[in-house]
Amino acid sequence: MSSLSRLLFLAFCFSRLFFSSNSEHEDRKTYIVYMGSHPKDRVSTRSHHVRMLQETIGSSFAPHSLLHSYERSFNGFVAKLTEVEVQKVSEMKGVISVFPNGKKQLHTTRSWDFMGLSQQASRVPSVESDIIVGVLDTGIWPESPSFLDQGYGPPPRKWKGSCEVSSDFSCNNKIIGARSYRTNGQYPINDIQGPRDSNGHGTHAASTVAGGLVRQASMLGLGSGTARGGVPSARIASYKICWSDGCRDADVLAAFDDAIADGVDIISFSVGGRKPRDYFNDSIAIGAFHAMKKGILTSMSAGNSGPKSFTVRNFSPWSLSVAASTTDRKFLSGVQLGDGRSFDGVTINTFDLNGTQYPLVYAGNIPNIGFNGSISRFCLTNSVDKELVKGKIVLCDFFVSPTNLSFLEGAIGIIMQDNNPKDLTFPFPLPASHLGTQEGALISSYANLTSLPTATILKSTEGKYKETPFVASFSSRGPNPITPDILKPDLSGPGVEILAAWSPIGPPSGAEDDTRQLLFNIISGTSMSCPHATAVAAYVKSFHPSWSPAALKSALMTTAFPMRADLNPDAEFAYGSGHINPLSAVNPGLIYNATEIDYVRFLCGQGYSTKLVQQVSGDNSSCSRGDIDLVFDLNYPSFALSTSISTSISQVYRRRVTNVGSANSTYKAIVSGPLGLNITVNPSVLSFKALGEELRFEVTIEGSISSSIASGSLVWDDGKHKVKSPIVVFDENTFIN
Repeated sequence: MSSLSRLLFLAFCFSRLFFSSNSEHEDRKTYIVYMGSHPKDRVSTRSHHVRMLQETIGSSFAPHSLLHSYERSFNGFVAKLTEVEVQKVSEMKGVISVFPNGKKQLHTTRSWDFMGLSQQASRVPSVESDIIVGVLDTGIWPESPSFLDQGYGPPPRKWKGSCEVSSDFSCNNKIIGARSYRTNGQYPINDIQGPRDSNGHGTHAASTVAGGLVRQASMLGLGSGTARGGVPSARIASYKICWSDGCRDADVLAAFDDAIADGVDIISFSVGGRKPRDYFNDSIAIGAFHAMKKGILTSMSAGNSGPKSFTVRNFSPWSLSVAASTTDRKFLSGVQLGDGRSFDGVTINTFDLNGTQYPLVYAGNIPNIGFNGSISRFCLTNSVDKELVKGKIVLCDFFVSPTNLSFLEGAIGIIMQDNNPKDLTFPFPLPASHLGTQEGALISSYANLTSLPTATILKSTEGKYKETPFVASFSSRGPNPITPDILKPDLSGPGVEILAAWSPIGPPSGAEDDTRQLLFNIISGTSMSCPHATAVAAYVKSFHPSWSPAALKSALMTTAFPMRADLNPDAEFAYGSGHINPLSAVNPGLIYNATEIDYVRFLCGQGYSTKLVQQVSGDNSSCSRGDIDLVFDLNYPSFALSTSISTSISQVYRRRVTNVGSANSTYKAIVSGPLGLNITVNPSVLSFKALGEELRFEVTIEGSISSSIASGSLVWDDGKHKVKSPIVVFDENTFIN
């Protein structure tokens, strides 16, 4: 072989080797390997995880494949693996699950007063200031007036966390910790590395929970008043898990791992997945389970995929799932036509056109090249002629997201009309109003039949709901997609048009061309209701520091305000136990307590093996016959049963309640139920002789249902406390999953 031939042959071999190894690298995707609790008296280290990878993918690849080790609160790691390697790792001793590093989504001057938690409410300041709330979100804006630390002492002694300090970021005695997570090390171009919030969502959530008092707060004049969190004396630890491209599972677990070990008391989590996952293939359920083991309640947003059924995304029984409902305040954005007629629409409109009339154009009359009026009328992206919208107000036959308006550059404003619910309002980067089809038809007729139609859009004003609260249309609904016989969501809280602190570099509408720099913003979502529930749980904990996560959750659920089914057609699948009631939750009378053992027995009843629950719990738990509890035996504060219409029912629930009210007290059971169902309680009277005493009872449901959902309730009443639990029997087949 000539020298040239030999050289070409070697080059060919090298190229084959390069492309083969490069291809193998490209085939690797990021996976999370979950291994449960750390073995007793031993913490698994990064070196142990490397050795595991060496056994499956070889010594040379292992160190580079391992991206992160979970070492503080539970056991597991993040690695780049091929599908073949995933299979090998999943079969290794100690591995519970291996799942892709999926992406999660980011799911108040008036709200606290609306719920009765006024500034004058009874508090225990010394205890409240020792409560640490962990907020897992988009980070935090530490310079916000909501996070000033005047009057605060040093962080509580139990705090073991840290702050990622940089030249332009530091913590204080209010924000005592701040971390950021990006396991793959690759940051979106426009994001700020570190815990600073460039979005606004995390700042909004944190201030809703524990923001200090800020007088004369508003969004450019809207919602003016005193902004405050539910527990304004509490401390905040911020964990940045979400970036402009989403919230990765690996980062979610890393934050839980740290927050639990750092010493937070409660976790607020306004993030959720797109699809339901089994409990131990879900980073959120895993993190919340290990938080529960350490006595930490995780409060979660239910999701924003309503009103479809089975859309609730955070539903583990050891966490609190919160739906979003209205307060008594709403914002109206009026439209005035050139002929003098006025209509009330909805949006959060901070722009003031000073009553000036501008040309009004119907989008269906100005299609862009390649489109026709039947498409452009909906204002789909690039469907209207950009030149013909300049200097005009555009009328569209459908709602357009505020982040999709770049094609309307140069327009004065936008009027949208459709038959979608009007309880989800957004800030827009230009004057905007959203109306119903009845008003929209009148405006459309005016725009098409008048030679020179004009209109103006008014700055938003405050109005009142006639009947409230009701669950917002966007709030995710039950039934529970994994365990239908556990009612989810658990309860509802304010999540519509909530004013709270904001990051001034985060566009208030989410649109890139929105240049307004605000310290407060008004937004809606279960991301807003979740921190309200977090704050109430923290408020209750300030009175009862030793209460377990289940006790706190029970107090919130059993004291919730009843909500009206006529305003909420999905009934308990919309609002769970009802609307959160802060003052009553402090003194619930009785609590449905549960510990890790209860949840382990529940998992056994769900079909999990002894080996798995031992790995998850880190102890000698067993799924032998005597250690299995059916879902109906989990000591949950609500009752649910999935069945079929006309099918005969006979189901027994076993529960126990702990007396936290009066030492000597007698509670009588008051049961209500629909026709066709016979609900009995045995015993029907519970007599307590001491605080902390626990008594057991059974609830039996017999009969059949004739509609898709039948609602009832059990109330334990001692004349002072009313301990309420919803009872829901439903035909699972009639709900669309």
